[in-house]
Order: sequence, then structure tokens, then C-alpha cells
Amino acid sequence: MHDKQLSASLTIRLMNTYEELLAVKELEEIIWASDDPVPLHQTMAAVKHGGMVIGAFAGERLVGFQYSFAGFDGEKAYLCSHNLGIHPDYQRGGIGEKLKLAQQKAAIEKGYDLVSWTYDPLETVNGNLNIRKLGAICSTYLENCYGEMTDILNAGIPSDRFQVEWWIRHPDVTEKLANPRKKREMDAHAKPALQFVINPQGDPEPQEIDLTQEQHDCQLIVAVPSAFQAVKARDFNLALRWRMETRAVFKHYFQNGWIVCDFIKSDPIEPVHYYLLEKKGREFL
Repeated sequence: MHDKQLSASLTIRLMNTYEELLAVKELEEIIWASDDPVPLHQTMAAVKHGGMVIGAFAGERLVGFQYSFAGFDGEKAYLCSHNLGIHPDYQRGGIGEKLKLAQQKAAIEKGYDLVSWTYDPLETVNGNLNIRKLGAICSTYLENCYGEMTDILNAGIPSDRFQVEWWIRHPDVTEKLANPRKKREMDAHAKPALQFVINPQGDPEPQEIDLTQEQHDCQLIVAVPSAFQAVKARDFNLALRWRMETRAVFKHYFQNGWIVCDFIKSDPIEPVHYYLLEKKGREFL
């Protein structure tokens, strides 16, 4: 289906009934080719106690969903955005962004000001949406967050994750959402915290890093493969190197007061995209 046709037929709405949530469970099994979806009894309980499930429909067909539950860290209540998935036939059509915007609206109506979730920082489609488009930020790196995973995207690679914060009422976030073409200004002297070379197979290969020198730059940039799954399919060991090198870089700088504040998407032909980091205490939203 063409994007214009999809936009005309697409509707987004909350889902609450047994039949609706069963359809979400079945869609989740298709998206991740997994027999371990979120249990139906869990989603049913969550939507009754501060959580939500939002569906995207092309006509009458459920083609995407977003599931969240209420979270509390001992001090603050927030919305934990657990997973978001789009049917393979409808991916890259902007449905994920529409679901997140619907989530923002519903979360504000429920009284939340913070939404938090995890994602793989090497999956750059998610990085582009979460950081660049939505305005989420990150200073927490979770090593092997979900243990060994067997689905087609995660099998064989440690399940490291960014834990992001999306301050949905913050003026800078609402401004970013209102002006999606506006880009964050990058310092001309931003320093690469992880560089790469192109190997003979044409894939980006991370270079060894030196984390012993303290950085005082205003901004740092971290390269990540623009197509991590393609790299993984061609060279598993190289994909694993990217995981371990980026893990070391992000953990080091997060522990030393840096924060991911933006995602820089390169031209489509480029082999890498970049995360932009700044020191906490600056205006990073």
C-alpha cells in the first residue's frame, strides 16, 4: 500500500477489550516471529491500572500496536513503554511515530509527564525515531538487559539497551515535535568518541578506542552502523564487535556525566549514523 493510501485509511485508537488485546498478541507473534509474546492477562491488567495499548488500523486491519504499563521507581510515577511493533507489510510508513504521538497525548491525559522505554542503540531506525524525532534523551546503558534472546533481530547478540527518558510536557520536546525539520546545532569541534574504517567487504568497522583521556569537549559523536542487521547477516563477528565497542563507549561517557541528546542521520548511502552527546548541566533537550 502506498504511503498516501495508508495515511488516508490509517486510524489510531486505544484498545481495551479481550478481543482487541488478543489481536495484539497475535500481531506480536507475527512481527517478531516469536512464540513468546506478552501474556494476554498482563496487557488486560495493565490497561485497567494506568497502562495502555494503542492500535494502528489500516481500514479494519490491525497493523501496529504500542503497549505501556504504569511504572514507579520509589520516587516518581511514570509510563513504561514496553514494546511497539508494526506488521512487516507496513513498516517504514511512519506508523511508529504516529503511535508514539498518540501515546504522548493519552499519557498526558492520564497525568504522566515522563515516558521511559528501552531500545537497542544499534537499531538506527529506532534511534532516529526515539532521539531525533521524538526528543527522548538517554544517560542509562543496560548491559544484556533481557539476557539471551532468540528472535530474528536479537539472536546471538547481547541484548544491550538504551533506557531513554521522554519528558512529554517539556517545552523543548513539544517544540521539537512541532518543528520536525529543525535540527540540533552540532558544534564544529565536536569530537568523535568512536571512529570507523570501511573494510574490504564495504562494511563499517569500529576502530580501537582510548577511554583513558578525559574529554572536555562540548559535544561528542559516536558512530554506529546505519544497517546493523545487514552487517550482522554478512559478518556476525563484526556485528558483535560493534556491540562491544559501543557498549564500552556509552557506559564510559554516561558514567562520566554525558548524555545522548540527539541522533544525526547521514545520507542514505553512508555506512554510519551518529549519536550526539553533551555534558549534563547544559541545555540538552
